[in-house]
Amino acid sequence: MVTIDEGSAGQRLDNFLLRELKGVPKTHVYRIIRAGEVRVNKGRAQADTRLALDDVVRVPPVRVSATAPGGEAAAPPAPARQFPILYEDDHLLVIDKPSGVAVHGGSGVSFGVIEQLRSARPDAKFLELVHRLDRETSGLLLVAKKRSALTNLQDQFRQRETGKTYAALVVGTWPAKLKVIDVPLHKFLTPEGERRVRATTPDDENGQRSVSLVRVARAFEGYTLLDVTIKTGRTHQIRVHLAHSGHVIVGDDKYGDFLLNKALARGDGLAGLRFERMFLHARRLAFDHPASGERIELEAPLPPECATLLGRLSDPH
Repeated sequence: MVTIDEGSAGQRLDNFLLRELKGVPKTHVYRIIRAGEVRVNKGRAQADTRLALDDVVRVPPVRVSATAPGGEAAAPPAPARQFPILYEDDHLLVIDKPSGVAVHGGSGVSFGVIEQLRSARPDAKFLELVHRLDRETSGLLLVAKKRSALTNLQDQFRQRETGKTYAALVVGTWPAKLKVIDVPLHKFLTPEGERRVRATTPDDENGQRSVSLVRVARAFEGYTLLDVTIKTGRTHQIRVHLAHSGHVIVGDDKYGDFLLNKALARGDGLAGLRFERMFLHARRLAFDHPASGERIELEAPLPPECATLLGRLSDPH
């Protein structure tokens, strides 16, 4: 018998059970709901039943085998990992995510930030991502510690009431007059099944309106450091918008200059400095606190490898 607390109130029954019964196949979870083995306040319930505070859920005993369907060994739990914390209270947690770490498991990655955080905090009743960052992007990542905080913050992101600014180093001299990129984006899958995005036209019915505001933070010889504030949160938005404008992000392995990326990773030029990541960093985040309503503004400093790279670039002639 599990009594629903604040962390689970408002959640669908199926999602609640998938978290309670970690490792149990989804099909089995739905089967026990349909069979009436799961009870909410002693009555049968549907998968889409919304749980309320103080509801009592009967979770039946379920045997979990050591091997997953198909005879494969079940995935080991994610290794516990702590990340640099920039803000934390009872409602939320903001970390500085390193580049190269996925935010969650899936598509070839067995675990990400959220699974590692849960392993590091076994007593935490609720930890959920409010938004996402690409694996290659570093910077501010918001995690909710209560369901009420999650829904409130996600509403703010949807209604564009959050300020999200990224530092991006692009190849070439960015035209200072280009301050708004309002170009629709179209998501598609490559033949290998990878997600990709391309810029499209307003009459493309599969295109989603996407808006990025761009400001030149500093000009260098052959490169420009930009501050990019996104008004919409589309997949790969900044990467595709900047590339579409003729200035790819340094180190971008999907939309960038692959020869330049290889040269930088080898340490060719720039006095032998090896740069092996994408230069895109979520550096500023502003939102209203989900409980107090107070405006919170957070900044994450540039990672050392990015700051070092800027130090090797020369001013324009």
